[in-house]
Amino acid sequence: MGDRWQVEVDRGVCIGSGMCVNHAPAGFTLDSARQSHPREPETDANEPLLTAAEGCPVEAITITLLTTGEAVFPPEE
Repeated sequence: MGDRWQVEVDRGVCIGSGMCVNHAPAGFTLDSARQSHPREPETDANEPLLTAAEGCPVEAITITLLTTGEAVFPPEE
């Protein structure tokens, strides 16, 4: 069984660039105010979601392991 992730978007930081939707259309949607929302806040780990988080120009997306809360992105320093 693979890892499960908790995906969150800080809508106070999100600028609505849409990069997350471009990288992971199955993972994110933009609302009428162009704020990003994860389609499934708890989801199986997958590369498009990680790519979307890494590509967010303001780092509004965080991903943590659902079981432990350990940071997947952004990585802990």
